[in-house]
Amino acid sequence: MRYFLGCLAATLVMTGSALALTPAQQRGKTFVVNNCSRCHAVDKVSPSPLKIAPPFRDLHKKYPVDTLQEALAEGISTGHPTMPEFRLEPDQVNDVISYLKTLE
Repeated sequence: MRYFLGCLAATLVMTGSALALTPAQQRGKTFVVNNCSRCHAVDKVSPSPLKIAPPFRDLHKKYPVDTLQEALAEGISTGHPTMPEFRLEPDQVNDVISYLKTLE
């Protein structure tokens, strides 16, 4: 029993560290939680609060996530007036892209 519990604990520790975000991914997550989660689902399971806003976990199905770099840097604007336009600094773009890749 002690061996089993030791193996279980080791597995949980290794799994937890494998799931930990890098600093860039964490900064990207913080950005999208603070700026996007009012409308978009920004995790792997939640529905989007605004039904017409696509969940970020599905973005890679429509676009290679790396191709969003230019749009994030120059400003994403959409056809509906409720979405604010964002212009991110290069380091912010990299952070957000890094986080979005964790959702694929």
